[in-house]
Amino acid sequence: MLKYKLKIKDIKLEDFRVYLFALFKGVLPKKKIKNIEDLTPFIQTKSAWVSQVTLYNYLKTRMGTKWVLHFDDEIFLASINKAKWNIYSIALQDLTFYSLSYLNVFCNYKDMSKANEIYDEILNKETKNEMPEEIILQAKEKFKERLEKIDWNTYYKSWPFNESALALYKWAPVAEELKILDRKIVLNSMILKWENIEKEFKELIKI
Repeated sequence: MLKYKLKIKDIKLEDFRVYLFALFKGVLPKKKIKNIEDLTPFIQTKSAWVSQVTLYNYLKTRMGTKWVLHFDDEIFLASINKAKWNIYSIALQDLTFYSLSYLNVFCNYKDMSKANEIYDEILNKETKNEMPEEIILQAKEKFKERLEKIDWNTYYKSWPFNESALALYKWAPVAEELKILDRKIVLNSMILKWENIEKEFKELIKI
């Protein structure tokens, strides 16, 4: 039984816009990150980009040129929608932790309470985009658990995006026997995308 009643509007045009124009993101002007107010939208947009691009790329690769035909299948659409939000919620955590850990070590930033504020602010805004409340509550609980254990001095260099890579592997609506074969490729695909975001982040915080 489906946990969420799916409507076509749940697979939003913005999801496909992010996916289809991902290759052109490098030509867009990039705003410098000068404060937490600038950091928050950076975390939101980059987490959404990584989550959606890696998920859709994986589905496209596994299903071939006829993958869009599966969008007539409501069960499949529901699985994509659920996967999208779950992967995104963990991607937000990873980038929030990475950003503040890096700022802590290299920019002497000390107000780590902002981590929770950033995460809550982004998730609360996503309610307007119909992010399921149950996923939001689970994500906030997961965030608190990770926050209690984090070492800000080392997080940025200790596989900081491993959790979101594992989330992609877990939630992608692909048969388990196929995912097992794809595990290394799937994990690496997201890690490589995050490496680009890391480079961009380091450039944008330079004064």
